Amino acid sequence: MAHFLETQQPLVFSGKKRTDRDDDDGDALAAKKSALAVRDVDPAAALSSIRHEFGEHGGVNMSIEASATFTVMEPDTMRRMFSGELGPDNDFFVYSRHFNPTVLNLSRQMAALEGTQAAYCTSSGMSAISSVMLQLCSSGGHVVAASTLYGGTHALLSHFLPRTCNITTSFVDITDHGAVANAIVEGRTEVLYFESVANPTLTVADIPELSRMAHEKGVTVVVDNTFAPMVLSPAKLGADVVVHSISKFISGGADIIAGAVCGSEKLVKGMMDLRGGSLMLLGPTMNAKVAFELSERIPHLGLRMREHSRRAQVYAERMRELGLKVIYPGLETHPQHRLFKGMVNRDYGYGGLLSIDMETEEKANKLMTYLQNATQFGFMAVSLGYYETLMSCSGSSTSSELDPSQKEAAGISPGLVRMSVGYVGTLEQKWTQFEKAFLRM
Repeated sequence: MAHFLETQQPLVFSGKKRTDRDDDDGDALAAKKSALAVRDVDPAAALSSIRHEFGEHGGVNMSIEASATFTVMEPDTMRRMFSGELGPDNDFFVYSRHFNPTVLNLSRQMAALEGTQAAYCTSSGMSAISSVMLQLCSSGGHVVAASTLYGGTHALLSHFLPRTCNITTSFVDITDHGAVANAIVEGRTEVLYFESVANPTLTVADIPELSRMAHEKGVTVVVDNTFAPMVLSPAKLGADVVVHSISKFISGGADIIAGAVCGSEKLVKGMMDLRGGSLMLLGPTMNAKVAFELSERIPHLGLRMREHSRRAQVYAERMRELGLKVIYPGLETHPQHRLFKGMVNRDYGYGGLLSIDMETEEKANKLMTYLQNATQFGFMAVSLGYYETLMSCSGSSTSSELDPSQKEAAGISPGLVRMSVGYVGTLEQKWTQFEKAFLRM
């Protein structure tokens, strides 16, 4: 039997030893109270307060539960599990597509990170997003979404969901609150969807005001916080659901594909329901070995985010001095700088992404070629959150799913270079590499 350290539990699926046969309402109430309390603390403090899962033989790291299925001691226990009477909240497991102890531990960390009651982790960021939308929306439903989104999400909302589920989306400028309000159809619109920091324009959403507007009309707010873990906490600012591509900053190694859904206990239990849950029935299951890997990286996420942000801030300021058109929320010239400053968690900066508008794709490609092949400043690659700097011309890569008019509406210039700032080497060493490439142009 594993050893457990019980502390604050920001996730209702807090877990008990399997020998505990009776429900304990006191434990459940304590878990719910701590779930509310964690919303008012720093994400790093919240992470340090959750239950620590020790290894089977007392190891400081948890054991990996690699089993697909789980045994029971008595036949009636299985009936009680399938009826919902017993479950992961009291350490009873049926099948790893449903709940797995190792994945559940990572989910506790994600709930603490985002300050939500519950969370569950999936096989990819897109599976997290699509499962949430299919859980919250019905056939004939309507979504209002930001016009500037990751290309895959935009394609899901604009092409796949209308074709397969009769769910339509109205895309609006998320900074135009009047347009957002006009697009919401009371009684029909089910979800307001946007990114906390937009990909790739780095437009910042006013999460508190947008949440207030949506809630007044009975609409659920879903926020993709992939660009700003630790930096922003959308649930604390009013959002109902927070989704992540864990593949990015949270993983940090560009070696794992994973996602997460963070929200209320009711939402997560509904998504894992045996008869009607989108996660349960569609099956975007995270492998337990992947969950173990990721759970070992989250404790130092705060340290990594601070350094990503510190370097991005310095580079953005120096790039602007060179005469480049730089977009970065930490610059006072950014249209939403003051808004962002008022929402961020202290000490994590303004994020590790910046964009440079080179105006034309030709100039963008020339700059990236010099940065990679002449001075070794970074790599031409999609994705973000890696310890090396990654850069891509968004219009022809991660936003290529948008047609020209959609790119224009989203504010994506043909020469927009999205740069995920890494932290290898010294800051001055890497800046010298950038400066040499720029002067060579």
